[in-house]
Amino acid sequence: MTSFDLFHRSYDRVNKEEGILLVDKDRGHSAFYLVKLLCRRTNIKKIGHAGILDPFATGVMVMLIGRPYTRMSNRFLNDDKEYIATLKFGIATDTFDCDGQITHKNSYIPSLCEVEAAISTFQGFIKQIPPMFSAKKINGQKLCVLARKGIEIERNPIQINIFIKILEYSYPQLTICVTCSKGTYIRTLAHDIGLKLRCFAHLIELKRTRSGAFLLEDCIDVKSLFDPSFSYIPYLRKGV
Repeated sequence: MTSFDLFHRSYDRVNKEEGILLVDKDRGHSAFYLVKLLCRRTNIKKIGHAGILDPFATGVMVMLIGRPYTRMSNRFLNDDKEYIATLKFGIATDTFDCDGQITHKNSYIPSLCEVEAAISTFQGFIKQIPPMFSAKKINGQKLCVLARKGIEIERNPIQINIFIKILEYSYPQLTICVTCSKGTYIRTLAHDIGLKLRCFAHLIELKRTRSGAFLLEDCIDVKSLFDPSFSYIPYLRKGV
């Protein structure tokens, strides 16, 4: 066998193991953790994703395995996304979610009519200020790094497009379905709804059910990747 044949056999093997893998992320793990896990499973160094999820969040992670696919990331980052989010009223936190420290409390119980009225003000094209506890960079600095030092800086609001449907309300919890454009922070949305209702709120559960054309029901369970006998290759997508 010639060196030319060996090269193409190696290329075909790697190419077979590269592609788009849809993973249902579990709670407690970061997006970076999934990247490292897949690097170990595949022995492929170039692995990325098409949209981060906070550690407490679950749901669709579009994992890009291999250089040809990591180069596609910008094609997916602009896609709209869909979430099921659960808010808890009465408490605000510094991170706007359940992983943060409590900053404010309020015992006011808003009625369903008040909740519906508040939600109506967050529909369509609106302005949203990115949270300090985020990976967003301003002047080359990550906001979360500054936030951990107790530093808060001015952030310009960005325009997002959002549609919210109320799924269930039983105080102190509100569950909503959110369809939104790139750059939307559901944590910020939860916080802002709480301010609108004058009772405070933070996000306690978040599941991404869709990322662009990729659906939750098409994802593999992340636990499968811990099974040595499980092959992810049949689940790879080669085209978009």
